[in-house]
Amino acid sequence: MIKKQHARARQQHPRLLDLPGLWLNRHLQNAVATLGRLMRTPLPTGMTVAVIGISLALPAALFVATENLRTMAGGWEQAAAASLFLRQDIDDEEANRLAERLRANGAFAQVHLIDRDQALDEFRELGGFEDALSQLQHNPLPIVLALYPHPSESSPARLEALQTELIALPEADFVRMDTLWLQRFQAILDLAQRAVILLGGLLGLGVLLIVGNTIRLEILNRRSEIEIMELVGATAAFIRRPFLYTGAWYGFLGGMMAWFLVTIAVILLQQPVSRLATLYRSEFPLSGLGPLALLTILAGSITFSLIGSWIAVNRHLRGADAL
Repeated sequence: MIKKQHARARQQHPRLLDLPGLWLNRHLQNAVATLGRLMRTPLPTGMTVAVIGISLALPAALFVATENLRTMAGGWEQAAAASLFLRQDIDDEEANRLAERLRANGAFAQVHLIDRDQALDEFRELGGFEDALSQLQHNPLPIVLALYPHPSESSPARLEALQTELIALPEADFVRMDTLWLQRFQAILDLAQRAVILLGGLLGLGVLLIVGNTIRLEILNRRSEIEIMELVGATAAFIRRPFLYTGAWYGFLGGMMAWFLVTIAVILLQQPVSRLATLYRSEFPLSGLGPLALLTILAGSITFSLIGSWIAVNRHLRGADAL
């Protein structure tokens, strides 16, 4: 008789090793049940998800624009950082010797010599100067050295020092630095990146409020069900769990909606941007949200949604305890 009672007790109470499986099973049941509940109300669910998606798509789109501009600026850095114009009396042999000295200097990754004929051909390709060029008796353009500093030499202070060294060369006429505008552009991109973080945080708070209010309304609609669960001794965690999963689903679906909207925008803008790049004799394929950016959006959206759900449910539970 005693052995039968012990066997029955073992059947009624799960073993300690079974607890993780039971815990996981309960969470899976809640996740599936809450998703099914949302699917049974497609219109309210779709409206909430759309609002969350549009809110998150704004900072995501700004992030994509900033990253594409940064990639474009990275290509511009391959342009000559400095152009050394030599005196008119410097011939090709002297210019080649100077170019070799600068290559051996170590401060420049590349040094390209543009002779007078090449400079005239480039000037002619600009168009609109054919008549003026045909009147010239001789080529007035100087020999130019296009200088590409090493990345370690690309700081503003170091570039200014290089400019001073170059202008002091006896063969130099003048030096034109081509990096000031790029530094200003990089500063604008840094400002835009900070704006993305600020806008993302503000709209993340908006997602928190949206989901929190949605969960609050759902709690009101299910008040009688919650009261019955409290009467039969349901714990706060048991009552809270389905609402937290509902908020998590809102966050996940809203994040995917934001990714979808940004991806559609990138696809629609791909052809016009390519056409514009072709006019500037360049190629620039737009890039959308990568896997890391998508995971960041989903993690942020789910986190803010969970916080909003937690606040809404805990507020109800504290009110019920006070009564």
